[in-house]
Amino acid sequence: MAVVTEHTVDVVLPCLNEAEALPWVLARIPAGWRALVVDNGSTDGSADIARALGATVVAEPRRGFGAACHAGLLASGAEYVCFCDCDASLDPGLLTPFVRSVAAGEADLVLGRRRPLGRGAWPLHARAGNRALSGMLRRRTGLRLRDLGPLRAARREALVGLDLTDRRSGYPLQMVVRASDAGWRVREEDVPYLPRAGKSKVTGTWRGTWHAVRDMRAVLAEPAYPGAGGAR
Repeated sequence: MAVVTEHTVDVVLPCLNEAEALPWVLARIPAGWRALVVDNGSTDGSADIARALGATVVAEPRRGFGAACHAGLLASGAEYVCFCDCDASLDPGLLTPFVRSVAAGEADLVLGRRRPLGRGAWPLHARAGNRALSGMLRRRTGLRLRDLGPLRAARREALVGLDLTDRRSGYPLQMVVRASDAGWRVREEDVPYLPRAGKSKVTGTWRGTWHAVRDMRAVLAEPAYPGAGGAR
């Protein structure tokens, strides 16, 4: 199996007021990897906490989950880029086998399928929205994924080549759709999903879930991405 050496992996952590969760998350970044905390307008001192804990902080004033993720992708200089929520619901240490799989040429994009642990880890409305989107994704691409979770890994150059344009909640879905259109091998691995720290900015309410689903439906309505070829 290919060995992932030091300084070849950046972990993009989109962040909006996650002061409570940051110490837990950053303590679990694998040794030798760089944490890129993308501050999306926090008012609770998240950026200062991240810097104090050794992370590289990227400022993205334009609000939106996709805006933060893409700013991190563009700021990265590593061969491999990972994404992880910054709310302590997912352990970034779980990304190690994801990157190894990509480095070994076994997959082009590896996603974490969330398996909830603990009461309140994944509210019913959020699960329902995810289930509906997974079905729509299957009809659009043929990919039989059961989740569109935020824990994922791929090669940076290949991701940049997808020319992702969504800057809201549709960003994670657009990544998968365009990867499929380009012929990427997409793999899904089970990961434990913990109750998040603080309140969700996207799927914490029915209204937030509705907005996320709306953004993602717009992505699914886009014409097939013209890019061709795998990420290898």
